[in-house]
Amino acid sequence: MIEFQWLWAFALLPLPLLVRWLVPAARTPRAGALRVPFFGEMQASGFLTIGNRRGRLFRLLVLTLIWLLLVCAAARPAYVGRPVPLPVEGRDMMLAVDLSGSMARKDFAQDGQPTDRLSVVKAVADAFIASRQGDRVGLILFSSRAYVQAPLTFDRNVVRNLLGSSSIGLTGQETAIGDAIGLAVKILRERPAEQRVLVLLTDGANTAGVLEPLAAAEAAQQEHVKIYTIGVGADRLASGQRVVNPSADLDEGTLAKIAEMTGGRYFRARDTAGLARIYADINRMEPSAGEPRYLSPTVSLFQWPLGASLVLALVFGIGQALPRFSRGARPVQGAAGEGARP
Repeated sequence: MIEFQWLWAFALLPLPLLVRWLVPAARTPRAGALRVPFFGEMQASGFLTIGNRRGRLFRLLVLTLIWLLLVCAAARPAYVGRPVPLPVEGRDMMLAVDLSGSMARKDFAQDGQPTDRLSVVKAVADAFIASRQGDRVGLILFSSRAYVQAPLTFDRNVVRNLLGSSSIGLTGQETAIGDAIGLAVKILRERPAEQRVLVLLTDGANTAGVLEPLAAAEAAQQEHVKIYTIGVGADRLASGQRVVNPSADLDEGTLAKIAEMTGGRYFRARDTAGLARIYADINRMEPSAGEPRYLSPTVSLFQWPLGASLVLALVFGIGQALPRFSRGARPVQGAAGEGARP
């Protein structure tokens, strides 16, 4: 729709009338009057508009239209489109998810059925990602190697889909925790320092990769990357008549140290409900930016009435000047005849 951004400009519309009413007309001196013997011919030819009501009315209409166009341009007309949501600048959050072989252990339960760890992580993390409105979210998957599955993006649905399509052992069976942290630091170091957050989830200890976890944590500390670490896996699992600890390989001490060094926090998820509470706690400690703001695209249109007024004024001026030039070029027959007399 078309809107006028400066509506107050229309208050200028009666300005010419006010000037005409308030400013006194210029006095016409009579002492300097000049008698023109061919005044009647000039008036009949249209050179003079005195007494020509139709001509005066036409000039008034054209000048009024020019003034209306100028005021319309001053009111800044613009085409305003439909509001478009703008993502609110929030945090830059990377999620690092373990895909090692141990994530296939079915020591979690979902809807009353034994479920592997990765399936539960996917379900809970999906809701967590969906709630991060206004944040840039990225995804790192790691096992024997770490790689970026999704760079930082406002499109949370893409990150959710990529996490949902991940599978256990995609890049090996071991766990490269240090490499995952180092890769996240490399990505987040380009972002504002107060917004860098990494949520790392694993069920084991560092058994692969180039970087040691604590060395990677030192780099994260230097780059002001806050790391929240989550250790997943049940403490007890019945196997026949035996009860085993399926999380015996989990290096809780290192995970807690990483969180402490970077100003984050270590969490322990022993079941599905506990994992959901952990992500809710992270949401409270790192609140998202909230709802996006909306912006209506605007295209200025003032140049059209302004251009039309200038063109109309130019045509009007030329139309007023042409008769005078044409009359000035004509010889006066009466004067020529009188000059030819002996």
